[in-house]
Amino acid sequence: MKKSPEIKTLFVDIGGVLLTDGWDHHARQRAAKHFKLDRAKMEERHGLNFETQEEDKTTFNEYLDRVVFYKKRPFTRAEFRRFMFTQSKPYTGMIELVRSLKAKYELKIIAVSNESRELNAYRIRQFKLDGFVDAFISSCFVRLRKPDADIFKLALDIAQTPTRQIVYIENTPLFVQIAEGLGIRSILHTDYKSTCAKLAAFGLQNGERVAHETR
Repeated sequence: MKKSPEIKTLFVDIGGVLLTDGWDHHARQRAAKHFKLDRAKMEERHGLNFETQEEDKTTFNEYLDRVVFYKKRPFTRAEFRRFMFTQSKPYTGMIELVRSLKAKYELKIIAVSNESRELNAYRIRQFKLDGFVDAFISSCFVRLRKPDADIFKLALDIAQTPTRQIVYIENTPLFVQIAEGLGIRSILHTDYKSTCAKLAAFGLQNGERVAHETR
């Protein structure tokens, strides 16, 4: 049997893999309930604006103006911002898994994610992602967003690792399909245990047991 090439780099998504999604429909539903907003109207306006915000073509304040503060509200922009940011929670087990694999195998870790600039910066800082991620190919930085294949091509250029020596961990089936179409072997992440098993099949054995895991 031909030996699988040694893995040198992990591409990882952030929302849904390392952290909860930053501002998904569940978070927006909670916001609408908490601030007593018209959820349907909020969703309509979000749908028209989130792509340009994730590509950093509109600012965070412009997004809020268009989606929430297009009329007078009984709460402040700062209150809404705090609520948005506190929706982010870590998947501690996945973070520790990636940290331990990086240390054990001297892996390069590249995050490939769709996120707006302010939320992305908060999540990187709050959860100390820059302590183990070597580069952030975030849509807000590169002005490309998944499912555009060019964001993966850019990640490949920055990684400077042969494609056959990269594994990508992603929780969205379409994005896995696109990455695999470029020759990037990928893991569809659904939970910690199955992802550990799939990584082990690539020769990346997790040598540490994680006490708490929610994903």
